[in-house]
Amino acid sequence: MNRVVCSAALLCAAAFGQDIAGTWQGTLKPGPRDLRIVVKISHVDDKLAAQMFSIDQAGGQPINANAVTRNGSAVKIEVTQIGGTFEGKLGTDGNSIAGTWTQGGPLPLNFVRATPDTAWTIPDPPAPIKRMAEDAKPEFEVATIKPAREDERFSLLVNRSGMMNTTATSLSDLLKFAYDLHPRQITSGPSWLESERFDVSGKPDTPGMPNPTQLKMMVRKLLADRFGLKYHMDKKELSVYAIQLGPNGHKLTKNETGGALPGFGGGGPRGMVVRNAMISEFASVMQANVLDRPVVDQTGLGTQRWDFILKWTPDGPPRPGAAPVGGAAPAPGATATDNPDAPPDIFGAISQQLGLKLQSTKAPVDVLVIDKVEQPTAN
Repeated sequence: MNRVVCSAALLCAAAFGQDIAGTWQGTLKPGPRDLRIVVKISHVDDKLAAQMFSIDQAGGQPINANAVTRNGSAVKIEVTQIGGTFEGKLGTDGNSIAGTWTQGGPLPLNFVRATPDTAWTIPDPPAPIKRMAEDAKPEFEVATIKPAREDERFSLLVNRSGMMNTTATSLSDLLKFAYDLHPRQITSGPSWLESERFDVSGKPDTPGMPNPTQLKMMVRKLLADRFGLKYHMDKKELSVYAIQLGPNGHKLTKNETGGALPGFGGGGPRGMVVRNAMISEFASVMQANVLDRPVVDQTGLGTQRWDFILKWTPDGPPRPGAAPVGGAAPAPGATATDNPDAPPDIFGAISQQLGLKLQSTKAPVDVLVIDKVEQPTAN
């Protein structure tokens, strides 16, 4: 018996002494399509660092891990950029790590150490995104608008070439996006302002990826040309939420990757993954899709761009017409306190996770008054 215990101890000691630097690969099974995952672990400034590649999904585009830690045989890799975490246990031979990948929900993911003969080929990374000239004033060269299917959900995406595609998009959605408005800031609209939904595709007349201002400029021109929109702006004091710095300062991470457009994905308990965004842009997304009143940025953080993940428990069903960025609502009658492991409500989440606060107050805000608008013209 003592020999068995001794042998096990020696095997554990050997595993603890193994260097985990190298290339690891494993297959994730999130659905009908398997995803091959490669992680390259290295030593940088006496610390472990890692790059992840989802080669069946993102090709050769690397995703930098934020932290790689090892405690004995336990290995943990945090990839904040996509809201994912891997936790596993190093095998006694030092050539396998059995564990779990968590990105919303947990999935098994087991890695083996790759050799020159077994390593999967990682494609070349995509060419850098070509940005539209900063002084360009683009408009859509070609745009199609057609009724959305009943089973579609709202989305708005811009690809590398600057092509914009939306699904299940209402006139209210387009106005909110183009003018950075909350629904309460749009008045005198038609009865179909939120009920009629469209799929919109637009190709810009200028090459390159537009910045947020240029993209909104194109949508404004589309609204004028195809919806016959005429409006005027007014000022009105409304109840708002002001995003302010918390008493101990923010907990945000500066964006280091750059990019022409901010990114917002997911939401609610699974986490809203925010990339390359100013707080003013974050405020626009929150007021358009999550909160019940306009949101203004009073942090003083200006044009600095940030990366962060925000996890919260919604306190009710999504607002009609809102994008699914707010996450699923809890069951009827349920609250965040019904599950002790649930994230806090949106107010607590912004305070605890971002070091910011949402302050209820009144402030003068822009109001768009619709003077005239029509159903969109045919393609």
